[in-house]
Amino acid sequence: MTFSPETRADLGRFWSTLERSAEIGVGRPGGLARLTLTDDDRLMRDQFVQWCEAAGLTVEVDEVGSIFARRDGTDNSLPPILIGSHLDTQINGGRFDGIAGVLAGLELVRCLNDAGHVTRRPLVIVNWTNEEGARFSPPMVASGAFVGKYAVDWVHDLIADDGPRFGDELARIGYNGTRPCKADEIDAYFELHIEQGPILDAEGRQVGVVTGGYPSHGMRVRFDGQTAHTGPTPMDLRHNALIAGARWLTAVDDIGWDFAVGDGKATGSRLTAWPNKPGILSDTAQAVADVRHPDPVTARVMGEKMRRALFASAAMAGCTAEIEDEWFWGGDIFDRALVDGIRDQAIRMGFDWRDIRSQAGHDAYHLAMHCPTAMIFTPCKGGITHNNAESCEPEDFLAGLNILLHAVVTRADR
Repeated sequence: MTFSPETRADLGRFWSTLERSAEIGVGRPGGLARLTLTDDDRLMRDQFVQWCEAAGLTVEVDEVGSIFARRDGTDNSLPPILIGSHLDTQINGGRFDGIAGVLAGLELVRCLNDAGHVTRRPLVIVNWTNEEGARFSPPMVASGAFVGKYAVDWVHDLIADDGPRFGDELARIGYNGTRPCKADEIDAYFELHIEQGPILDAEGRQVGVVTGGYPSHGMRVRFDGQTAHTGPTPMDLRHNALIAGARWLTAVDDIGWDFAVGDGKATGSRLTAWPNKPGILSDTAQAVADVRHPDPVTARVMGEKMRRALFASAAMAGCTAEIEDEWFWGGDIFDRALVDGIRDQAIRMGFDWRDIRSQAGHDAYHLAMHCPTAMIFTPCKGGITHNNAESCEPEDFLAGLNILLHAVVTRADR
């Protein structure tokens, strides 16, 4: 057997790896709760490493726990091609979000092994640590550190919702690697992902060619007030940080409705407070929110409205506000040549495709800051994700998996 234009991935084998993954970190019925750096995450990492070593790959772990599984090429002096995503999930996560992208890279390598084909360039499958941000905030932290957005020490000092420090949890599960968390020269990065939206499924399309992402602006903020008794403290003397955070998040939600006609979206995704107990006002609160819109100018306007609402909400509650972290991602970030190559493969292979933009954050957004990057979307039923009801069938991956295979090999053999 040799690699040819007719070569196809083994869909049954790919599906079996997804099914095995779905047995590790089981959450609500049908779903997963495999939060990063937990015992279940360790078990999944161990399984992935075992699969990679069985496929003849050399495995390394970097300083923030990301796993790199390398297949040498015929000319190892050339920069490698990376194929990646993440194996961690949301607390009420599905079985495919991120996971399909990592295991697609594994199936690609297995297919090349079957064909006895060695690409000119090396290939590297990557599992990025903490893409979801469900236990440690912010999300996509490891890929961000890889491209220099975050310092490794800063990542190590992140504190989980349940208390432990990131660096300590890396050591506890045995994935505090020694590979430097630094992006050297990379020829290209590919990421296959379920759409996480309803468009492909609603239109009956087999695959989406991702042309870019919705521009998105987000903030993690802190409100400071003062503890006081809820009974005798007059309203005009209250400094309730919980109320400041709640006012801000509802104001952000209103921004989303103001721009909803143009497909604008605003999300208040997190509010924590201390002491957060009956009978006492909270003196600190932390909140996370973001806005996004397909038009970059409108997205900036929404972001500015979010910023102004922050300080107005704090003042109304007699509190102060501080922006602890701020981010922007999305826009026209993916490499035109790679995108065109994926589209050409879809046409050549006779799949029903469409151009589409990503509306969620992905590790690919950070990699696009460093090297040519592209994404492929596969359909999911009803666009339901970050939910245990997330659903795909094997045939949903037929087009994306084979387009990825041929797009990567075409690039890697240059």
